[in-house]
Amino acid sequence: MRNLQIASLMFCIFTTSAFADEKLAGIACRSVHLSFPAPTGTAYYNEATIANSADGTYFAVCGFSKGYFGIQELANGKKLVIFSVWDPTAGNDPKSVPEEKRVKMLYKGDDVRVGRFGGEGTGGQSFFDYDWKIGETYRFLVTAEPETKERTTYTGYFYLNDKKEWKKLVSFSTETGGKLLGGYHSFVEDFRRNKVSLTKARRAEFGNGWVKPKDGDWTPLTVATFTGDSNPATNIDAGPHKGKFFLATGGETKNDTTKLRDKVTLEKEDRKPPTDLPK
Repeated sequence: MRNLQIASLMFCIFTTSAFADEKLAGIACRSVHLSFPAPTGTAYYNEATIANSADGTYFAVCGFSKGYFGIQELANGKKLVIFSVWDPTAGNDPKSVPEEKRVKMLYKGDDVRVGRFGGEGTGGQSFFDYDWKIGETYRFLVTAEPETKERTTYTGYFYLNDKKEWKKLVSFSTETGGKLLGGYHSFVEDFRRNKVSLTKARRAEFGNGWVKPKDGDWTPLTVATFTGDSNPATNIDAGPHKGKFFLATGGETKNDTTKLRDKVTLEKEDRKPPTDLPK
């Protein structure tokens, strides 16, 4: 199982070990994460509102131990939704993974592109072009269903605000030993790494998160641990904000709210899971 540190370095050619290289200090914003304690689940729901973005940014809304799901702004400003699932093998060359060990695509929605990826582990990846907006809240759902005793199917759903309906993007099957969902997290990453990118602030708010345990009722995500990758940059922050969690990195960001590795706890309030989720 890959840990959160590896998860945060998706869609890039550098690995965690590369970030430890002092030569990278000052090239990119520090990747920052929130990890949410919750039981093993069959569904993981979360929402995100982007306050500040920049070219070359990925906002992972539903990160989990076997993949990640979020929205991205490319270097050319194009915006899209990405859902990816890892192969069970180690290594970064997707062509070297035996066919029987590869992620398998079981479903692909209209206008969704699917392919293989490498360089940060290997696996299956899907892309859906979507011109998301600053200040608008977006909704994400990942479900997990055992396919066999060895493989689990993960499905990504994205809510289309303009059509007021859920879109089933893709279903990926990967070898898990029968495990479902776990390792819940969100993160913000700058993959531009051109020195200029670190001068641009990125901030996202994550909230109304829920996990559906294998047995039992939906569990709200109201506690998170704030972490960062090995980039030594200190212009990062996280904390509570109007009933949600925020993550910030880059630009003039100051670490005024939460220290690294400290917990962020949301105020207690009457929380109810959404009632319109896909079955």
